[in-house]
Amino acid sequence: MIVGIIDYGSGNIRSVLKSFERAASLTDLNIMVKIVRKAEELIELDKLVLPGQGAFADCMEGLKKIEGMVAMLNKKVLQEKKDFLGICVGMQLLAGESSEHGYHEGLSWLNGKVIKMKNHENILKIPHMGWNSVVYKEGHTLFQNIKMKEDFYFVHSYEFFTEEKETIIAKTSYGEEVIAVVGKNNVIGTQFHPEKSQQAGIQFIKNFLEWTP
Repeated sequence: MIVGIIDYGSGNIRSVLKSFERAASLTDLNIMVKIVRKAEELIELDKLVLPGQGAFADCMEGLKKIEGMVAMLNKKVLQEKKDFLGICVGMQLLAGESSEHGYHEGLSWLNGKVIKMKNHENILKIPHMGWNSVVYKEGHTLFQNIKMKEDFYFVHSYEFFTEEKETIIAKTSYGEEVIAVVGKNNVIGTQFHPEKSQQAGIQFIKNFLEWTP
């Protein structure tokens, strides 16, 4: 199995790579994890990972600047049904649109939009930064061997919102319910950073590597 971490100028690439290599070593699978920077490198991948941090528009523009990258992502994920994990802004790019610093279109792989988090009368600081417990759909494969309400690490000022409840896999609470994991078929997105979430994050990545939707 070949797993590709997409480097498009946004995201904690080295940290994500090391976490995936660590998780891969805990499986019984023969897994190669590599960083990819060109669209044609996606052809050989079995699983794709899109990290992301910073502004939505900058991340989307970073993808578009790589010749053929968006088209190849659409082919691999939507047509060939290769497993995909988006992390933080990489998750938010799955939405149809974002209101961060104006209106911006996303990949539109999932029905949803990215909106600014509420500050709840300044009781809670924005950005939401730190450890928060995650409540997930019981029995979901991606949370196997992870306890309910386990803490994961978050850093974000905007959140993914959708009215398609069936695509919401996990939530956290920060003044109100916030989507922590969203997904449909072979596409998964996490608002938290599994690569920064210590043992629980490694377990989540291991589950993704072993995942067969």
